[in-house]
Amino acid sequence: MLTVREEKIPLREDEEGVIYVGEARVTLDCVVEMFEHGASPEEIAEEYDSLELADIYAVLTYYLRHREEVTRYLADQGAHSEEASKPFDAAFPNRLKESSFVPETGASCENRGV
Repeated sequence: MLTVREEKIPLREDEEGVIYVGEARVTLDCVVEMFEHGASPEEIAEEYDSLELADIYAVLTYYLRHREEVTRYLADQGAHSEEASKPFDAAFPNRLKESSFVPETGASCENRGV
């Protein structure tokens, strides 16, 4: 007989309110962003080898069941990130932003300590 157990969603929040997947330094927004751009859970696991495939599936299931709430969180994080970077951007202009450089999928997430 199969025993059905409750599983904890592999998400954790740091002191600044940033949500990470599993024990890795990969943020929820990185996983959701890749998924929304068409990446499969296996492709996400390939990109972030510190993540367990089962954790990716669990997080994506959570996202799909709570899409509105997660979307609000992501929008808040984006606004917070943009606001927090203004003083730094003013002090240290980034000439790459002004060029035609376009990062590969996941590159923006790699800059967040992943």
